[in-house]
Amino acid sequence: MTAAHPPTSVSTHILDTSAGRPARGVAVELSVRPGPQDPWTVHAGSATDADGRCRDLPPLPRGTTHARLRFAVEPYFADPARTSPSNPPSNPTSDTARQQAEAQQDAPRADPQGPRDSGAFFPEVAVVFAVAPGEHYHVPLLLNPFGYSVYRGS
Repeated sequence: MTAAHPPTSVSTHILDTSAGRPARGVAVELSVRPGPQDPWTVHAGSATDADGRCRDLPPLPRGTTHARLRFAVEPYFADPARTSPSNPPSNPTSDTARQQAEAQQDAPRADPQGPRDSGAFFPEVAVVFAVAPGEHYHVPLLLNPFGYSVYRGS
């Protein structure tokens, strides 16, 4: 008899290093797959809260070997209120973030007119990582309009 593993979980947060504070209201999509050649399945959608965190991502399904976090950063950078401490951007509900993530999944990836002037060089950030049963994966995103960094946190 094999011992059951605790659920495999994922958490994330975004820090806007250009503004020096958490990135609020960024839509985040969590996708999973059971193997490196398998197609992605959207598992959850969320949005970052006032602290830049997604606190409602569900545990990963059993058999997941890879996870992907997609961060929709273009709308965040297009919002002029993001740099105003007195007027922080609104935080959409999880349903709104889920709808945004689904719309992005169906939207064409290339704009034939060229990039829009949103202030972001990267309109989205996708981070793919391997997972093992029973582990917790915290994947912070350090973000600015022209670059980003990710790492496995604790």
